[in-house]
Amino acid sequence: MKKIYLDQASTSFPKAPSVADAVYQYLSGFAVNVNRGSYETAYSVEEQIYDTREQLCRLFHFKNCRNVIITNNITASLNILLKGLLKTGDHVLVSSMEHNAVMRPLTQLLAHGVVFDRIPCRKDGSMDPEAIEELIRPETRALVCLHASNVCGTILPVRKIGQICRRHGIFFILDTAQTAGILPIDMEEMHIDALAFTGHKGLRGSQGTGGFLIRSELAGQIEPLISGGTGSISHTEEIPAFLPDRFEPGTPNIPGILGLHAALTDLENSSMEEIFQKEMQLTEYFLNGIRRMDPEEEKIRIIGRKDTEKRCAVVSIQTLQMDMAQAAFELDSTYGVMTRVGLHCAPNAHKTLGTYPSGTIRFSFGPENTKEELDTALHALAEITGC
Repeated sequence: MKKIYLDQASTSFPKAPSVADAVYQYLSGFAVNVNRGSYETAYSVEEQIYDTREQLCRLFHFKNCRNVIITNNITASLNILLKGLLKTGDHVLVSSMEHNAVMRPLTQLLAHGVVFDRIPCRKDGSMDPEAIEELIRPETRALVCLHASNVCGTILPVRKIGQICRRHGIFFILDTAQTAGILPIDMEEMHIDALAFTGHKGLRGSQGTGGFLIRSELAGQIEPLISGGTGSISHTEEIPAFLPDRFEPGTPNIPGILGLHAALTDLENSSMEEIFQKEMQLTEYFLNGIRRMDPEEEKIRIIGRKDTEKRCAVVSIQTLQMDMAQAAFELDSTYGVMTRVGLHCAPNAHKTLGTYPSGTIRFSFGPENTKEELDTALHALAEITGC
């Protein structure tokens, strides 16, 4: 049975064409460390990592590659930003669609006197940015939100959010887990103070890579979450004051970073707009297929937006007359269709969408998926649900 991977929102597959070779070449050659060795091979690896920072600057329209911090994943990035910035008495705004990568750190910080309010979103996951103004307080320090929902794919109005934050002197932190490498993002025009990214989804690198790009004004107010050896200013036990070393202690995931470098090179040699349009064509095809299958939504309900406006290639459904976990199991075991079922690490997003606590079955598409694969998935859904 051919396996069909429709879980791209969890991680991309297949990876970008050059990734595996880049990782293999490093591990099978001189897999040296960086910032430690005073020899040519180490310098060569350091140069590739520096190039990766420059690629990320170009991708997100950011000017200072020293302010590109590489971490093991976007969750680590968000923890550094939130726990390093927020202090007792601070107030934070978040959308009601947030992932637990934001909400669990903030919930931890409640015990330290940090409070937050949720900006309400509509039943389709969209947001009216005017609702932000009513929630801003004198002690509001930051607004942090995702760019697009990992549950239903709805895109938030980031440009307008950034304008509001800039007008009120609030730091704007953006989670791009579902959009980096898929949607154009301009940190300057969108007034983004810190952008957290992951390397293994839309950028199509390997797992274990992520990071954040940060303006110096914000970086100067963040206390490092972890500290240790950096290979720089080793004569002192103080944490380096300069970037990126201040936030990059210990040995990095060099194979992953070099794979990310290769993935970014592949992305630069292709058209991000064409990739997005391909994914939207697949999304529209899938949504239309479900509507034709069950126009009255008696057995299958589409969650969130039912069109391709202001969304990315993530589609959630509920099987109304069948346990969703069982449906997802049969999709995989009988038809080879791989999806994700449950609450997707975003319980309040499901409360907003009206799908808590049961959750949804999530289908998500990438540029390598085909309409033939979606036909199989639609046929499987029809047979499983009796549509």
